Amino acid sequence: MNALNRKFTVALAALTVSTGMTGCASMNNTEKGAAAGGGAGAAIGAIIGRQTGNTARGAIIGAVVGGAAGAVIGRRMDQQAQELEQNLPAAEVERVGEGIAVTFESGVLFPYNSADVLPAGRENLRQLATSLRNYPGTTVLIVGHTDSSGSDEYNMGLSYRRAEGARNFLASQGIDASRVRVEGRGESEPVADNSTPAGAQQNRRVEIAIFASEEYREQILRENRQ
Repeated sequence: MNALNRKFTVALAALTVSTGMTGCASMNNTEKGAAAGGGAGAAIGAIIGRQTGNTARGAIIGAVVGGAAGAVIGRRMDQQAQELEQNLPAAEVERVGEGIAVTFESGVLFPYNSADVLPAGRENLRQLATSLRNYPGTTVLIVGHTDSSGSDEYNMGLSYRRAEGARNFLASQGIDASRVRVEGRGESEPVADNSTPAGAQQNRRVEIAIFASEEYREQILRENRQ
């Protein structure tokens, strides 16, 4: 378990204690979604933001609905995550709360020190676009990250340009740009030690958070009230 996942586990444990959600360790992802209420989801998002500094995961957890509606969303995300794992072998695909976190090493999508999408990156993003078209009730957040080489200002700009480049490519594949938000975090959210080549490579990444759109969450909530 890497440092980020350890912090993520701590954040979930803290919320479990504060909300009385016992037995979470034995739950699957869908059940965890059902166990947390909307207010609890916001609380988890805040905890993760503070303890891990992870923008993508914080966004996913902040969108938790919980209850029966959360279970419906969770099942849908389980299915989408399985398909993404099959179609994106170069990415790390994780189910988080009621959403999905997809992480690419920057080198998969972009040349070194560039925001131009590589041919292999375009193919990966085409596969992602296909998934997003098949699951239209989702919102996407793309977050660019760098290692610590270079100035803070340059790294922040590069990370944003990469996130924006990925969004622009998705838009070229028919994904409504208004459905996709982008952020650049530069070197501010490392997941490994920048002093080693392996650690710096881990930190050069693009994270994509996929979670239910506000409209879809409201639709599922209405349906579950009937």
